[in-house]
Amino acid sequence: MEYLDRVVIAGVGLIGGSLALALKASGSVEEIVGLGRDPDRLRSAVSAGVIDRAETGPAAVVPGADLLVVGVPLGAVRAVLESIAPHLRAGTVVTDVGSAKGSVVDDLRATSIDPAGFVPAHPIAGTEKSGFEAAFPELFRGRRTILTPMPESRPEAVDVVRGVWEACGAQVIEMSVTHHDRMLAATSHLPHLLAYGLVDTLGRWDPTEEVFQYAAGGFRDFTRIASSDPVMWRDICLANRTALLETLERYREDLADLTALVRDGDGRSLETVFRRAKTTRDQYRPVFEK
Repeated sequence: MEYLDRVVIAGVGLIGGSLALALKASGSVEEIVGLGRDPDRLRSAVSAGVIDRAETGPAAVVPGADLLVVGVPLGAVRAVLESIAPHLRAGTVVTDVGSAKGSVVDDLRATSIDPAGFVPAHPIAGTEKSGFEAAFPELFRGRRTILTPMPESRPEAVDVVRGVWEACGAQVIEMSVTHHDRMLAATSHLPHLLAYGLVDTLGRWDPTEEVFQYAAGGFRDFTRIASSDPVMWRDICLANRTALLETLERYREDLADLTALVRDGDGRSLETVFRRAKTTRDQYRPVFEK
């Protein structure tokens, strides 16, 4: 990637913090500035060596930025874009890390920011932890980052964002906004919704919480992501609700079929479903275990 004098990250959490650390490790950025509302948190991020400098107002750092990364929850993206819009200089590339792209594009188009310099992006990486304290520079290594350039996105801007993620060790691919949101609704958003729902259901069924004392590894593995940031996932589900509703409807139909197989005692058909699922899961084991 080309050397960048200043990268501004609005929202120094797990993803923004890990991006900052990865870029520091790559030696491809002169200065990384954290932009946010909480000065105490930002000072702590500076003290921890995650970012080089911290600012609570965009006027002080945005005009000199080569790249600005929006790393806030999806529900806050439009407000951040509106706040930085008056301070952007020509040539500054703007990108994001949101898990839904359609809502981000809509937010961008509602501002005065030139879409030619905007490149939506989504690193397919993360943990159930949150905050810059959980950040680490290897988070994106060997993982995919999806770019969903807008029709107006300048090729040079796309190259900058691609170079940043490749410098972090990510495998970068491109697809349309619509395709991204449908794929992620099925592979990420639905599993999180199911994990949250299962833990909430069992917690309400058994106020004594005895059920959790007997939870084994399968329950632990399936529900680990229910420890993720609730605000972030609330925003994701709302931002991608159209694609998520389509996915939920298809899943509900299959769940109804499974319910019928159990009710009817149809062991042969249940085994067929399980074998088909096992074959598919084993086929993609290397992908899951990265």
